Amino acid sequence: MKNEIYTKWEKDSNLVITRISGAISEAEVSEWKQSLEKTFSSIPAGAKFKIFVNLYGLNPTSVSAHKAYRDIIPLLLSKYNWRIGYLDLFEEAKDLKLTSENGMECLAAVHCHHDSYKINEYERRFGRTSEHFYDDPEKSEKWIRSYPVSTL
Repeated sequence: MKNEIYTKWEKDSNLVITRISGAISEAEVSEWKQSLEKTFSSIPAGAKFKIFVNLYGLNPTSVSAHKAYRDIIPLLLSKYNWRIGYLDLFEEAKDLKLTSENGMECLAAVHCHHDSYKINEYERRFGRTSEHFYDDPEKSEKWIRSYPVSTL
């Protein structure tokens, strides 16, 4: 599988799509993090948005690469008043503070991963009206695109 690493902002649908897949190293995790930072810096202040975190096919090449990507999305989204449901599994995340950087706010998220057992368990335990965990990229994208985001 070819590695895919990108993040993009779709202004018309208020949607951030981020993707990292394939056999990735720490350097590629860093590249992905930079793509997230660059994209988020281009989103207008005060924007309300939704996000599709597509990790389908992600296969870190080392424990250090795995550790490197694990906290990127939870820490990033906490800056936009969003707490990922599965953070309740981790004691070290209990004090994670939510803020609203530049008045921006995340209103919905979908997380996609190929580990069906884990992701289905996350959906069962932590899925909610505005957040889902799926093992199918098409289902994930369809759901997040259908989620309404009021820009008022």
